This record gives sequence, structure tokens and C-alpha cells, in this order.
Amino acid sequence: MLLKSINYWSYPGGLEGTLPLADFFAAAKRDGFEAVEVAIGHEGALTVDATQEECGELRDLASEAGVEIASVASGTYWSRAVADPGEAGQLAEQDLKKMLRITGWLGCRALLVIPGAVDVFFLPDRAAQPYDEVLERAYEGLSRCLSTAEEASVVMAIENVWNRFLMSPTEMADFIDSFESPFVGSYFDVANVLPFGYPDQWLRILGHRVAGVHFKDYRRSVGTAEGFVNLLEGDVDFAAVMDALREIGYSGPVAAELLPLNKQHPELKCAFASQAMDRILGRA
Repeated sequence: MLLKSINYWSYPGGLEGTLPLADFFAAAKRDGFEAVEVAIGHEGALTVDATQEECGELRDLASEAGVEIASVASGTYWSRAVADPGEAGQLAEQDLKKMLRITGWLGCRALLVIPGAVDVFFLPDRAAQPYDEVLERAYEGLSRCLSTAEEASVVMAIENVWNRFLMSPTEMADFIDSFESPFVGSYFDVANVLPFGYPDQWLRILGHRVAGVHFKDYRRSVGTAEGFVNLLEGDVDFAAVMDALREIGYSGPVAAELLPLNKQHPELKCAFASQAMDRILGRA
């Protein structure tokens, strides 16, 4: 059974890391979610230096609130990723190993991973990186983290994002398969592919490799980041997505990632998403 989940960044204060996790758990429960996706940062409510004891306390807090911590994300990859050259890449490997351990301590199967970027559209001052170099360093960096993933029993789940890297489902599948390990997989975002692909096709091609799923929606006609809209208000064919998820046998969490926040009453976006997901998942 799919777990109806929501990402930490979807609530006010989440992106900044200022939203207390106890408040996040309570808000998710209030809005009808049965699971949550927490986010690790260099600063904020949950950091890369979290201890096993702290993670145990968080699991208890979530249980008391009536939700399950089902997956883990991170935004640290935009400041440094394993495919970055030099010291930045080395520090990113240290971060990733820490985050894999934290994910395991939280009892989660998958950590969302962005191994690198050719281009970052929201960081215009960041120079574009050569694709072949990003590919090589991403493979090498993830390979050096693989033993930690195995020890933690956590999948490094690579997300399809607007980083001009691994831009087709076959390329993503081939890259994942090159590790020959069940601890490298896909964290699939159904809306991120809409400008250049079809989410149901990606899901069928990625198949057993899918270890996590993000639900959000997008209008193709906009063509920029402004095109992300509330669930069921864009062009994602959620009926086709659900058919594909059933066909590949995916049974993990589906996490709403609701960005950007509404300018007025941003918390309402989460409540609406919960109702929308009930309909998408066939629960209403």
C-alpha cells in the first residue's frame, strides 16, 4: 500500500529549516497525511551532524504525533555535491555518508540524492560543468559511498531534477545499473520530467529501481519554475502515473513536495494536497 506522505519543505519554515520537527509532524497529521519526509541541512531542525540518539527521539516524536518518517531528502547538494571538483566534492562525500547513516537511524529505506549538476537554473552565477566530467565524478563519488549505504541498508535514490544531467529514463536506468547494487536507485519526481517527458513512461522504464516518489504538478505552457502548481491543477496525468506505479509494483511512500509556497495562507496548500492525493490514490 502506498503511504500518503508530505515533504518538510512544503510547510512554512521548512525551506529555511526553522520549522520545529514536532510542529511539522503535528501539521502533517492534522492535514491527513500518514507519513512524512524529513529534510537534512547543514543548519536547521535536522543537520548532517545529527546523532543516533537524536534520530531515535525524532522517531518517537513522529510516532506520538501519529505519523511515520518514511523517507529523507536534503538540499545540501546544491551547495556541494559528490560530482563537484576538488574540496567541494570531498566534503559532499562526507555529508552523504553522514546522511546515509542518519537515514538508517530514522528507519527509512531511501535517501534522496542529487549527485551533481551540469547547470543549476536558480544559481545563475554558478558556472556550467562539462557533462562528461559530472558523469565521471558522480559515478566515482557515489561508488565511494556505496559501502556506507550498504551498512545503513539505505538506497541512494537519485532524483530527476532540473540539473541538465541524466535527462532520459534510459540514461538514468543505465547509470543506476552501472553500480550493480540494490543500494543505488531512483527517487522519481512526476512533475520534474513534464517539460521534456512523460512520467508514466519514466516509471515503467525505471521499474524496480524506483525507491521513492515525489508528487507535484506542473503546467507545460509556462515552461519555467513558475509552472509548478497545486496538485490536479497542472498537466501531470495522475491516472497514468498510478497505472504505472501499480505495474512496477511500487509500494513505498508518495511524498507531496509543494513548492513554491502560496504567498497567502501557505498552509492551505498542504491541506488541499492531502485531499487531492486521496482522490489520486483512490481513497475518496
